[in-house]
Amino acid sequence: MTVTNRSLRPLLPALSMLLTACVGVPSPSLRQPAIQKPAIKIPQATAQPVTSPPVIAPQVVDFWQQMRGSFAMSDCDADPSILTWAERYTKNPERFEDQLREAMPQLTYVREVAAHYDVAGEFVLLPWIESGFQSLPGRKNRPAGMWQIMPLTANRMGLRVDGRYDARLDVDASANAVMKMLRQYHDKFDDWRVVDYAYNTGEFNVAKLVERFGTPPAEPVIPHLPVKNVTREHLTRMLAMACVVREPGRFNVTLPTISDEQHLVQVSISHSMPIAQAAGQAGVPVSTLKNLNAAFRGNTMDAGAVSYLMLPANHAQQFRDSLVQQPSTATTTGQPLNSTDNSDDEPKQTNSSASSAARGKTHTVKSGESLWQIARRYSVSSKKLQQWNHLHGQALKPGQVLKVSGSD
Repeated sequence: MTVTNRSLRPLLPALSMLLTACVGVPSPSLRQPAIQKPAIKIPQATAQPVTSPPVIAPQVVDFWQQMRGSFAMSDCDADPSILTWAERYTKNPERFEDQLREAMPQLTYVREVAAHYDVAGEFVLLPWIESGFQSLPGRKNRPAGMWQIMPLTANRMGLRVDGRYDARLDVDASANAVMKMLRQYHDKFDDWRVVDYAYNTGEFNVAKLVERFGTPPAEPVIPHLPVKNVTREHLTRMLAMACVVREPGRFNVTLPTISDEQHLVQVSISHSMPIAQAAGQAGVPVSTLKNLNAAFRGNTMDAGAVSYLMLPANHAQQFRDSLVQQPSTATTTGQPLNSTDNSDDEPKQTNSSASSAARGKTHTVKSGESLWQIARRYSVSSKKLQQWNHLHGQALKPGQVLKVSGSD
């Protein structure tokens, strides 16, 4: 049959609609992505909160960790006699802890001095062996102070001893003199064990022994130099105390700690005054002030003998403020003294304005200065200087500007 153009005309609109419908309907292969599109999204990734990397707190090195890190001699098991003495010290753990807690202000101060002179940490414990960290007064030609220094030795060390003042009982002066001497001994003998022998029996006696027998070998730990038993025992006892610090759990003791506010600092005094008055101005008991400043003989803080007091850090500012608020007129000798301050030739201020200025004080590091020296100068602890200036060690650079006071 022949199809004419006329017969096809009615079919054209229907055919056009059919083709349009076919274009509008996707094929199965084109519909697949649309169906799977929600699965392509990862809601878990956007639903979870964005987290920052974990904050790692800086490692806090406590006092006893610092002590252990500064030790330079043998440990607990180096000799049976060391353990014997360590057990003797800790036979009554509670009593041992109480005695050590009472000594902590002086002990922490001595630790800073030892670090300044680069002396082995065991010698920080030396006053425990000598006196239990007590400021024992001397009589006639007897030893005195927590280091038990003889008068002749004190003279060689440059420590003043007279009727008004005995530097052997001065926490700062005696610690500096002893650590300086121990450093010199080590420079000479190059063996910390021999240094302890020299401290106990005398430098010249030990020098003769070393010259005759030579430097002792590493073993045995307690050198077999021909010294008195008391000298050999002196070293053993010091190593025993270090042993307890190394392994307190081994002896069922807990080593005490004190806060920064309890650390000892130097505070300048502008004029002499009765001890009772100074204690009242500092807000501490008279007995406490006397114990921390036992070098003053009598009941007067003698500014003519030494120009500072030792005080706990949390009472130092109160004492400074009290000095600012009162005029410095006559001393106990009747001679006026100029008011002194820790500042470097800064204009003197009074009352609250002086306290406000002190809180914003800075120090520019000079060549050769150490953190310990600067801390000592401004009557603060080295640890405080490190906190205020975000320091992670003892190293300083000339020209570096340090905050030497804080609001805390």
